[in-house]
Amino acid sequence: MDTNSTTAPGRNPEPGRSPIRMVWLAVLVLIVGVALGAGGFFLLDRGGGSAATGAAPEANKPLYQCPMHPTITSDHPGDCPICGMKLVEVKQDASVPEAATTGAEHRILFYRSPMDPTVTSPAPRQDEMGMDYVPVYADEVAGGGTESVPGLATVTIDPARQQLIGLRTAPVTRGDVAGSWQTIGRVQVDQTRVRKTNVKVEGYIERLFVDFVGMPVHQGQPLFSLYSPSLVAAENEYLLARRTKDALAARGAAADNGEALLAAARRKLEYWDVPTAEVERLEQTGQPAKSLTFVSPIAGVVTAKNVVEGARVNPGDTPFEITDLGVVWVMADAYESDLPRLQVGMPATFTVRAYADRPFTGEIAFIDPLLDARTRTTKVHLHLRNPDGILKPEMFGDVVLTGTSREGLQIPADAVIRSGETDVVFVALGDGKFAPRVVQLGARSGDQVEVTGGLDEGQDVVVRANFLVDSESQLRSSLAAIGGKSP
Repeated sequence: MDTNSTTAPGRNPEPGRSPIRMVWLAVLVLIVGVALGAGGFFLLDRGGGSAATGAAPEANKPLYQCPMHPTITSDHPGDCPICGMKLVEVKQDASVPEAATTGAEHRILFYRSPMDPTVTSPAPRQDEMGMDYVPVYADEVAGGGTESVPGLATVTIDPARQQLIGLRTAPVTRGDVAGSWQTIGRVQVDQTRVRKTNVKVEGYIERLFVDFVGMPVHQGQPLFSLYSPSLVAAENEYLLARRTKDALAARGAAADNGEALLAAARRKLEYWDVPTAEVERLEQTGQPAKSLTFVSPIAGVVTAKNVVEGARVNPGDTPFEITDLGVVWVMADAYESDLPRLQVGMPATFTVRAYADRPFTGEIAFIDPLLDARTRTTKVHLHLRNPDGILKPEMFGDVVLTGTSREGLQIPADAVIRSGETDVVFVALGDGKFAPRVVQLGARSGDQVEVTGGLDEGQDVVVRANFLVDSESQLRSSLAAIGGKSP
């Protein structure tokens, strides 16, 4: 055995073979590295393709948008944070890339608070309530237009959105205005047909013939009987004066002496409201009555009762109040702007809901010279006959006052929006555009109002959903004002 060719245990390899083994080891490491790099690139390429494929469902997600505020969008149903309307789903065309549908001007300028358009931010954020700021695009700010009314701007609403919010328009027409107008009236008693029964002597109520409020009575009907020591004494004085007159006449004395005494006693009974029938009875019987019966002075209904049987009354007390409802007053409210058209004798019609098919006709009898500072109205008196008692005090109804008509422009009253101290309407310009206009109004007749300035005949004005259009117009005006500043 050749001991020189054998490597002893624990000794290093031969120096001549070590470089070759190191080369092969380096080649093997290089091959493994290349293989790992290619596999990683392949895996990354597959992962990128998967991510690109996953972007398609993201693009195809449903999009919900506010009908009045297109910038408010969401990927799930909800309510608009500005106007509270339900978000509607927008159908997207997946075949058209987003870059093709977005113009160069449809870029975000800044973000604004959904609750206050004047609060802006250059970057997305949330307000103190946790609501996301809304992006404002360049084309929205540029589309604000020139404001014809301070604080309002022209808005554009597509036909689909108009139908969704129920927007309707009506033309400006020419016709008869101020011919008649409607107001509210309230039935009251005729103050000239109220009577109160009073007593002028002290006494006691012995009996009541009318014992509840609302009871109808006729003229001369007994109301109550009164026992009064003073009345009994006055009747005795009258009888004594009559006997004295007869005695003087029998003795041949002058008739004037006894006649003057009798007349004074009779006048005292008349001053105390003793009826003539009671005086005649007193002369026939020669006996004073213990109690005196008081009767109703007019025909009507009892509207007040202040006594009961056995009650003591004093001079000046009013046991009963009688009201004649054969004629009633209707107090109609006339606004300050209607005063130039009012005049005494103007025809009027009054209708109550209980008898809608039976209008009551009359005329203006009196116009109150005082104006109510709280309601800015004055009272107009209508005197209406009420023979059947259908009209009862405190009834409410509609009053139509008929005056002289004239020709003019008119629009539905629902088209007018009160903006501060001005009246504003929205005029349809075509192609879904609506512009605000300040108008001057005249007389109102029913549901129509006269236009004295600001509109022309044939123009169309918004009569329904105009408050939604007004809110959108204010928002666009605010965005246009903000767009002029650097956010």
